[in-house]
Amino acid sequence: MGILIVVIVFGLIIGYLAVVIFSPFLTVDAEDINRMPKDNSIPKYRQSISIPIEDTFVSGWLYLPEDMVNPISCVILSNGFCGTKDAVLEDYALRFIDVGVAAITYDYRYFGESGGEPRQLFNGIKQMEDLRAVIEYTRNQEKIDENKIVLWSTSAAGRYGIIIAAEDKKIAGVISQCPSLDHGKDDKLILKREGFGYFLKIFMHAQRDKGRSRFGLSTHFIPAVGKPGSFALLNAPGAFEGYQSLMSESEHYINKICGRSMLMMQGSDVTKVAMNVECPVLMLVCEKDTTVSPDSYKGVAEILGEKATVIKYPVGHFDIYKGEIFEKVMDAQLIFLKRVL
Repeated sequence: MGILIVVIVFGLIIGYLAVVIFSPFLTVDAEDINRMPKDNSIPKYRQSISIPIEDTFVSGWLYLPEDMVNPISCVILSNGFCGTKDAVLEDYALRFIDVGVAAITYDYRYFGESGGEPRQLFNGIKQMEDLRAVIEYTRNQEKIDENKIVLWSTSAAGRYGIIIAAEDKKIAGVISQCPSLDHGKDDKLILKREGFGYFLKIFMHAQRDKGRSRFGLSTHFIPAVGKPGSFALLNAPGAFEGYQSLMSESEHYINKICGRSMLMMQGSDVTKVAMNVECPVLMLVCEKDTTVSPDSYKGVAEILGEKATVIKYPVGHFDIYKGEIFEKVMDAQLIFLKRVL
């Protein structure tokens, strides 16, 4: 009787996986991000760079001030979830070079103009490897002071700078904007809004893509962002409109994520390493955030203690990138850079 039960259970699992992996009906359409006409002119101070990593490369842009006394300080900017360097980041980079600070923006592997297969694979461990490669590249530039590098990151990447600074004592400072630092609190926010079925659905689609990859089949994608009630990795109120605003001028943003990404370990728990950070950290928090928990920063800020400067803004997750709040945020970041550099 026991053997029969095992056989039945095993058969059910095989049947479930066969349907999940091979069914032609388990596809999800992503909502389109409308594109705006893009200004294709290249800023005077921007140059393209390519950084080898493993068997592929990271594509980036280096911004250098026109009148500089070598070597100068540099901010390395890391984008958030599925973001590409041709959206959002240049607004910050141009402000930095205005005050004589170099800047580097880049695409993670599998995204934008960087190499790597499968496309749209979100892997936090790989993304931090990309950041380390960019740091190494930056330190080898004669025009940049290797002891005056600041790591800037936003949203899903908000922890990257803190984790790297915990292991790399030469980092001069970290700027973490609307960061996701406590996945437990962030997941509870989603669970409360979407229910447990949402996570089961994510898991099923992740299994589908992983299974298809083992059989050499095409990648199974999940929408990266969608409107409330739709199936997407990010479907919080305002998320789709936020991406629409930020990514509308991007030529390389794709509103899809490789399903197997959700089965991958995403790197160190920032709360386990934050005590090793020695440099100053600026945290910019959105108090009305619905994409990450407004309390996501608190545990790490407490661990960092006096090394952390926390500034809160009474806005949502995507309001920090534009308009009046952007100007206030830039003022805070420039003051921070003047202090640490």
